[in-house]
Amino acid sequence: MRKLFWSFLEILEVVVVSAFSVFIIRTFLFQPFLVSGASMEPNFSNGDYLLVDEISYRLREPQRGEVVVFEPPVGGHYFIKRIIGLPNEKIKIQNGEITILNFKGGKILLKENYLPINVKTFGDLEITLKSDQYFVLGDNRNYSFDSRAWGSLSKNKIIGSAKLRVWPITTAMAFGKPTY
Repeated sequence: MRKLFWSFLEILEVVVVSAFSVFIIRTFLFQPFLVSGASMEPNFSNGDYLLVDEISYRLREPQRGEVVVFEPPVGGHYFIKRIIGLPNEKIKIQNGEITILNFKGGKILLKENYLPINVKTFGDLEITLKSDQYFVLGDNRNYSFDSRAWGSLSKNKIIGSAKLRVWPITTAMAFGKPTY
């Protein structure tokens, strides 16, 4: 009987340590995210299962080209979009092209190598970001509800960056930052 008691305590200890470890990892390090919708196609599809890195942005600032998961400014479930504009930049969309003016006055014509050739960004827009704001767009520009519709994204709404696709297994991969 005593041996059974100690075996039970051992099992209980493994369960408690495992549950605590999963809680810590999921709360502070990585969070699962299920892509819902077509706004990030062709790079992310409906049903893709991602792991979101929640710790990196506590150590550094988000960068242009990174894919982030965030609380939408208009309510609802988490969104996934790509960072296009950084704090203190001016974003201009005109004739299907995106131009960025940084705070030093430098001009960047955005070349998005992660999108199919000849993709145009519809809408005419000009927005100046504040020191804690980002401009985000979906990769599927014709079917994305993004900063063109609801404006800038506050940094405090960002949950983390998409780091690893784990499902479907045939497309599982880690993501790198695109080059400009």
